[in-house]
Amino acid sequence: MEKWYDGYLLGGLSIYNPKSVVDALMWKKFKSYWTGTETYEALKAYIDMNFDGLKEAVTVMLGGGRCKIDPTTFQNDMTTFKTRDDVLTLLVHLGYLTYDEKNSEVFIPNQEISQEFVRSIKVGGWGGLMDALNRSEELLFATWAMDGGAVAEGMAKIHGETASVLQNNSENSLTCAILIAYYSAKAYYLNPVMEMPKGKGFADVVYLPKRGVDKPALVVELKWDKSAKGAMAQIKDKEYGEWILGYTGEVLLVGIGYDKGKKTHQCVIETYEKK
Repeated sequence: MEKWYDGYLLGGLSIYNPKSVVDALMWKKFKSYWTGTETYEALKAYIDMNFDGLKEAVTVMLGGGRCKIDPTTFQNDMTTFKTRDDVLTLLVHLGYLTYDEKNSEVFIPNQEISQEFVRSIKVGGWGGLMDALNRSEELLFATWAMDGGAVAEGMAKIHGETASVLQNNSENSLTCAILIAYYSAKAYYLNPVMEMPKGKGFADVVYLPKRGVDKPALVVELKWDKSAKGAMAQIKDKEYGEWILGYTGEVLLVGIGYDKGKKTHQCVIETYEKK
């Protein structure tokens, strides 16, 4: 129930979608019971036009990330959109996103709504994004197997398939590609933590296992136009893994580098060894 229908925030409380909870109990099956609206169908036109970078924002949230917004510009109608934030704010009002007031961030609340977004991009002309999502499980398994070559190859394909949605020549686009590459991780992990602080710096993406899931935590360091070995050295230098070891027992350090000149990816994966 938590995975599928929880995730809405209201005054510090976590709220479930009540209709979907009741439907799941009646039909004895977990799936999307979300009722589509004409408003969302009309709103898809704005998303498909990549209004003010909206496609990239949706891509980040599909991967479990969050987006900063300013909801004060919203005009409280269904037709006036001047910024990306206006569209995202309307999606909050319609229940397709939840709003973290403390951090001024929006994100996809649960598996049910995530499926609705995936359904929309299937028919929305989103290039190879669906292909990238379909590859994600294979890449996750390769990570657990510590097969750096397979992860690098998978990342290259996913990065290329998402190029039509993301600005390919930026470090931010590589971060977005990582979130999509590990889309399947949401079945085993909590939402990724971006740039988690530790000691001398920040880890770019951290995946913590859900309760009762026997999988290693993943600490991923991204390096734009640098080597994967450089990314791994930075992980060890900043001692990202030390604080996480008591939480899960096993930690995989994943260093990923992208050479923007050659447009190639490298990946090095190691098990964190406690000192």
